[in-house]
Amino acid sequence: MKKTVIAILRTIFFAAISLLFICWGPQKMQNTLTKAEAKAGWKLLFDGKTFDGWRGLGRDHVPEGLWVVENGMIRKIKNSEVTKLPDGRPVENGDLMTTGVYENFELCFEWKIEKAGNSGLKYNVSEEMCAANGSKYSALGFEYQLLDDADVSYKSLMPSQFSGSLYDLIPAKNIKLKPVGEFNESRIFINGNQGEHWLNGVKVVEYEFGSKELQDAFKVSKFSKITGFIEKRKAHIILQNHNDAAWFRNIKIREL
Repeated sequence: MKKTVIAILRTIFFAAISLLFICWGPQKMQNTLTKAEAKAGWKLLFDGKTFDGWRGLGRDHVPEGLWVVENGMIRKIKNSEVTKLPDGRPVENGDLMTTGVYENFELCFEWKIEKAGNSGLKYNVSEEMCAANGSKYSALGFEYQLLDDADVSYKSLMPSQFSGSLYDLIPAKNIKLKPVGEFNESRIFINGNQGEHWLNGVKVVEYEFGSKELQDAFKVSKFSKITGFIEKRKAHIILQNHNDAAWFRNIKIREL
């Protein structure tokens, strides 16, 4: 009888373990590549531990005290929480930029923001164009918008200013965000003249460089006075220094 009870309990235990595995699966390793991804040409832009491969836009270093690596994430410190450095110097402002440049690529990243947060990931960014237009430390380029869309403070925004949009140019469609505080998964695909934004597994933006749609949107955008803004280029990828806190992880790229 005792052996029978033990056998039943053992069966229940392993059944419960199997159910947990089916429901949640193995824990995902952050900031790593699978063998298949590495074989397909994917590369990490963030190793989860350091700022290797990054620097401040317009600088030869990462602005100290504004951007930090913690718990396997790149964290943009909320501006109101930024204090002076230990030696009394003010913290340098500015966006965070890849040292590498990319033209045709597939970029994946995960991000989250605070309540009412606003940030962005930019690409097609020329450091020289930024400096020439008086924006040495703040990137001018195509922006994948990151926003707490549901916050009432954003109710008057234009459609092209919500999450997943090509900011101020092409509005995103079928936006489905995770609750604030949870990570969203985003993907940017650029190949030839084709551009795509994906959000949590759904394509939300599609456009073509040189198209009438893009040119018309540019003419009525805040960027209309910037010569060459919508021209495709081999360029940097940027994490935006906005006022709010933001977190990034699993940033990887595959050149096409």
